[in-house]
Amino acid sequence: MQKDNIQTIKIQRIAQSHQALGSGKPKHPLFSILRFEDLKQVANESRVRLIFDFYQIVLKKDCPGKLQYGQTLFDFDEGVMSFFAPKQVSILEKSDEILAKSGWVLNIHPDFLRTFSLGQKIKEYGFFEYAVNEALLLSEEEEKSIEFIFQQIEKEYHLPIDIFSQDVVISNIELLLTYCNRYYNRQFIVRKPKSSELLTKMEMILNEHFNTDSVVKCLPTANSVASQLNFSTKYLSDCLKQLTGQTTQQIIQEKLIGHAKEILTYSELSVSEIAYQLGFEHSQSFSKLFKNKTNQSPSEFRNSFN
Repeated sequence: MQKDNIQTIKIQRIAQSHQALGSGKPKHPLFSILRFEDLKQVANESRVRLIFDFYQIVLKKDCPGKLQYGQTLFDFDEGVMSFFAPKQVSILEKSDEILAKSGWVLNIHPDFLRTFSLGQKIKEYGFFEYAVNEALLLSEEEEKSIEFIFQQIEKEYHLPIDIFSQDVVISNIELLLTYCNRYYNRQFIVRKPKSSELLTKMEMILNEHFNTDSVVKCLPTANSVASQLNFSTKYLSDCLKQLTGQTTQQIIQEKLIGHAKEILTYSELSVSEIAYQLGFEHSQSFSKLFKNKTNQSPSEFRNSFN
């Protein structure tokens, strides 16, 4: 098999990103905002792996370039928002034009947020862990609200820096993220029929895992289930939480306990044998989880039927 000699480009400083885009030096070393309309179109002659050391919040419209995250290509034909955390890896496909015709890119270095509560809170926004193909699709009214905040940040970015500048910018970034969180939850609700189909597929995956005739030697994980469903782990968990009130891991554990109850009720296998069949390396781990979920040990549950 031929080795993929894809080039890796690491962008450590916001100034490097500006230089690559030909947009001049940023007005602040740890924060910048750019309009795609103001940037010269850039060609990409080969596939490139991109790694940034800072957060990026992007609103793209009419983008000819394609970006790959994992095994999925994402085409920015519509106005969408994407969120990139520091060290996140994405692959830019070969293209004569890679920049959007319009939109915004907001660059935020973690050090810019370091002494503010948002420095920790930003890590709680799950959409920074979503795959590119799980981008936020905005309605017309939502897009107007988001663009208004970008405009406020841009206005502050071009003003002379004073003692209030950073507070104002960070307040607007936090407002932007709050709206995005709200709109993502709306997106989960609007796509509920697809989510219901997703829940059915997940049920089939878990049923196949637990009901197979062969001895199961590994536990299903949130990562493995998400991979089979072609979702990022965080997006799947948030989607299921919106639909069922439970995370992926909670649903897996509920299914596991239900299957364990069936085996305990109808078989004569020992608790250790059942634990191994379910995929536990140590029977104590199975017993601890079972008691945590049912307030009974496996043996107590089995004896309750005798």
